[in-house]
Amino acid sequence: MKFIHIADVHLGAEPEAGAALRGRRGREIWDTFEHVIDVCEEQNTDLLLIAGDLFHRQPLLKELKEADSMFATLNHTKVVLIAGNHDYIRSDSYYRTFRWSQNVFPLLEETPEYMEFPELETAVYGLSYHHREITEPLYDDLEPLGKQPFEILLGHGGDERHIPIDRRKLERSGFAYVAMGHIHKPQALVKNRIIYAGALEPVDKNDTGLHGYVQGEITEKGVRTRWIPCARRSYIHLELTVDETDTQRSVRNRIGQEINNYGNDNIYKIELNGCRDADISFDTDYLLQQAAESGNVLEVLDGSVPAYDFERLYRENRDNLLGKYIDRFRGCNEESEEYQALCEGVEVLLACRREGGGAW
Repeated sequence: MKFIHIADVHLGAEPEAGAALRGRRGREIWDTFEHVIDVCEEQNTDLLLIAGDLFHRQPLLKELKEADSMFATLNHTKVVLIAGNHDYIRSDSYYRTFRWSQNVFPLLEETPEYMEFPELETAVYGLSYHHREITEPLYDDLEPLGKQPFEILLGHGGDERHIPIDRRKLERSGFAYVAMGHIHKPQALVKNRIIYAGALEPVDKNDTGLHGYVQGEITEKGVRTRWIPCARRSYIHLELTVDETDTQRSVRNRIGQEINNYGNDNIYKIELNGCRDADISFDTDYLLQQAAESGNVLEVLDGSVPAYDFERLYRENRDNLLGKYIDRFRGCNEESEEYQALCEGVEVLLACRREGGGAW
């Protein structure tokens, strides 16, 4: 039995993407979802398993129709889905009344239910969210009922507010495969058996790394899976270390070079760190504007600190406010928050002295 497992598609989301992609990322999520449908058709996949949060919020009727029209193109694949914490089933949800195509089998009850596919020797179990949060560990004592040789659990959650799970209990439950959703980073709790597919496309700037889906096969010998990347773009947190030789121009050029290296299709958050020349300051608004011309940049943050000679400054200012301030932080670690406060305080005091004509 061949299956594809996806989760956290978040149709209807409009992720942060920078000026160059504003308004396009929502459509790209739909396009990637359609790509997976095409893969199912091309490969004669038996089951498409959707482990919650197909939609980013309560689905609109037109969105349900759009998704179902894609499912209806599948000549061989059966679709099984549950609702997650984002598209949970409210009392007025269109999920409750929508009529799906005959190859779509939603498990929308608040308590566990199952759907049998005798021709595949498979049964799929699952339940749907009817509230934003579920704090009970609903999967811990759930076991297959022996309805079919291959039994699969569709799950969504894994943190304190969204169906916490006990990994050991889940591993002992007896399901041939557990298709998990909710955690956006793809990961296997148990190799080939208990897997978070991760978000199909990154929907938040913290969804760094690759995204895609799980392709698997179940036989009498067991389960084999592989993870397939398919997202059009990745969020990349790019750290750039500056030194005393760097200027606004050199940092601008280095950012452009790094974006070219990682790819202009990706979306970046850039953070400067390291020690800069004490007389240099970086205009992050300017750097963001320039970087946006060569890539999709959300923000540029300056976490660098000026390379002050604190011992010299202390000797020259031992009897004034600047010297006393430096003395309070002497000996602090350069990686500490105290050192950051030292640098920022000295910078402010020196600026005040310059504006005051050399005196406080």
